[in-house]
Amino acid sequence: MSLIPVVAEPVQHPYYVEPLGVHVGSSKELCYVIYNNPLLVMQNFVNDRLIAFIRNELGLVYLAEKLVSWRNSGEDQDELLIIILNFCNYYTPKEVNRFRQRIEAYRKLSTTEFTKETADYYFGLRQYGTAVQYYEKILNDWRVKSLTDEFTASVWNNIGASYAGIFWFEKAMDAYDASYNFRKDMDTVKRIYQLTLLNPELRMKARYDSLITEERKNTWKKELYDAMQEAEKSPEVAKVNALFEKKDSLRRAEGAEAVISRWKREYRKML
Repeated sequence: MSLIPVVAEPVQHPYYVEPLGVHVGSSKELCYVIYNNPLLVMQNFVNDRLIAFIRNELGLVYLAEKLVSWRNSGEDQDELLIIILNFCNYYTPKEVNRFRQRIEAYRKLSTTEFTKETADYYFGLRQYGTAVQYYEKILNDWRVKSLTDEFTASVWNNIGASYAGIFWFEKAMDAYDASYNFRKDMDTVKRIYQLTLLNPELRMKARYDSLITEERKNTWKKELYDAMQEAEKSPEVAKVNALFEKKDSLRRAEGAEAVISRWKREYRKML
């Protein structure tokens, strides 16, 4: 996630929001994170660490005390987010009200629906390990007896996509296979087949044999090939290619080390 360019307040220690991988250096940036990530901030975001940052780094002592007072009151804790948005005046009253409505709409969801929304949110952040934890929480909750086949298939499909995102193709195939049990979707069969292209050691179950014609195989192969070709055009790949074109071996090594370190950090966030 990239933050909007704002004039940072003079903080010595920016506030790190780990799920987003960003450092917050001003009240405006804090409001931006809150406003654009309701599913993240609805889960105990306004904690002791954030309040200490608001008081000690941003110098907003009155706001910090107001947050402490409200948190101790036992009233609706979602209001803490509204207090911050209103205090900083970065968003208009109309925008803050729209944010409040989004929060209220999420709170009206069933536990299962809210958990899936949260899982989908983390999936969108490419934090696949966290997403899988939420998806599996839905499937493992013995109290949930009313899931539709469509909903269950969607959960299993997203688990498969999450495992594929961290290159755990065997687990991904099992999840896609489970999804197909609940929804006979050819897109699921396509994903299973494409996993065998990515990992030739994987074998599809015999029940799919009659569904995969040579025409479909060729089409799905081309789709995967095109996607991989497009991925090679990404800025990250271009940076790597540029590194290997450098004549200075020392600078090339330093650059490669920086890229690999960043990739490691991003990969750890996925798990």
